[in-house]
Amino acid sequence: MTDSPVSNAVLVTVDSLRTDAIEPYGDEYDTPTLSALAERGTVFENAFAHGNWTPLSFPSILASRPAFADTGRIGVDGEGVTTLAERLQSAGVATGGFNAANGFLTEHWGYDDGFDDFDAFVGGGTDGRAGEFVAAHPTWGAWLQLLTSPVRRVGNFLRGGADDQPFTDASRMLDTERAAASFVSETDEPFFLWIHYMDAHTPYVPAPRYLRGTDRRVGKVRMLVAHVRTGLGWSVGDRTLADLRTLYQGAVRQVDASLGRLLTALDDAGVADDTAVLLAGDHGEEFMDHGHLAHYPKLYEELVHVPLIVDVPGMESRRVSEHVGLDAIAPTVCDLLGVAPADEWVGESLLSTIRDGVAPLDTPVVTVTVRGDDVTQQPIPRSLDEGDLLVSARDADWTYILNAETGAEELYDRRADPTEQSDRSDDDDSTAVAAREHLRTVVEDHASMLGSVDHDAGGDGVDEDIETRLEALGYR
Repeated sequence: MTDSPVSNAVLVTVDSLRTDAIEPYGDEYDTPTLSALAERGTVFENAFAHGNWTPLSFPSILASRPAFADTGRIGVDGEGVTTLAERLQSAGVATGGFNAANGFLTEHWGYDDGFDDFDAFVGGGTDGRAGEFVAAHPTWGAWLQLLTSPVRRVGNFLRGGADDQPFTDASRMLDTERAAASFVSETDEPFFLWIHYMDAHTPYVPAPRYLRGTDRRVGKVRMLVAHVRTGLGWSVGDRTLADLRTLYQGAVRQVDASLGRLLTALDDAGVADDTAVLLAGDHGEEFMDHGHLAHYPKLYEELVHVPLIVDVPGMESRRVSEHVGLDAIAPTVCDLLGVAPADEWVGESLLSTIRDGVAPLDTPVVTVTVRGDDVTQQPIPRSLDEGDLLVSARDADWTYILNAETGAEELYDRRADPTEQSDRSDDDDSTAVAAREHLRTVVEDHASMLGSVDHDAGGDGVDEDIETRLEALGYR
């Protein structure tokens, strides 16, 4: 390790977090913890994920590698892959990783590699058997909250408990938060902590208190109706869609409150002034922006544009408009802690941008997904062989998307069309032609690289608890 700006780093990732869901990217919603983090730190206004799903995005976040690039399948356990935790652990940094029950971020796919203390919280639960059931069947958390909220609220009050925690830990937020706080309090040496929240992922089951103060009165019955309609595949009208967005925002506020308690734990441990905090969404979420809900295999703005905020004590706050990819996270954390990045990492550190305002490299951000025959019914692909490869590239102004199997292409001018609704791939305007040709080359090179990968047949035999959790989250 060399001289470094801080001794410790905390990486907070939030599943399914859109940029427009938090106050630092607009003033519509109240997220006080994230707002304070942004006011102190660097806000990257145009950060992009490298996949529309967690298993396609996280190789870039925790290993600075493109999805499928090493084995042709998901995960970070390929030969020659060095995770961020492994790199830091080898340099003497204590490492802790806590994932709120996302079955794709488990030991099975190598996400425990390099962590001294790791728990994916798949199975079990804060509330005993009830919590275990809810963790495996999170939609039922809404029903449990409806039935037990009055009793649990009174009981919590009588016990002197605070009113700032969910009554039923459907998302395993409390387990994850407590494990992270314990790691911080018990670690004496420099540390890296990763914590992943699932609250903003479907089915959006916030504690009732986080729905109070919204501009829509979404009672518990309407919450359940919205869940039932979407769960059964019924048509979603304007009212149900608005209710779903309110529930989603309530879940985001729940994460914001938990993050506030985590930052308090850093302060209580006396390490806040020597700890960098990074916050990122692993991908976004769709609310009928392009005809669907959740995060199906598409590469549009609502699924790819994500928050990225970096707060380093003692460094000037700033906002960065240039585009960056989440593969910059791992080398940035290493830079912050004075550790050399791994040779095979593809991302570039953002420390010079955070510290000095130097513009990041003007390199298009590439994102991939794999699409089967049915957009809404396919399982998340676990290898490149499970559908058509879609690849997109984004520069400062344009988005280009290519179906590498069929040759179908799309082009969007985000300056004039920020929500990517008007396809200009057939436009003969010289500016559009130049953008299409430039980004097509980037995309084709990436697709060719993936096509040359020797596919590893490993990865079968997923643990039953993991499969149960994936099915509960809507993945087969």
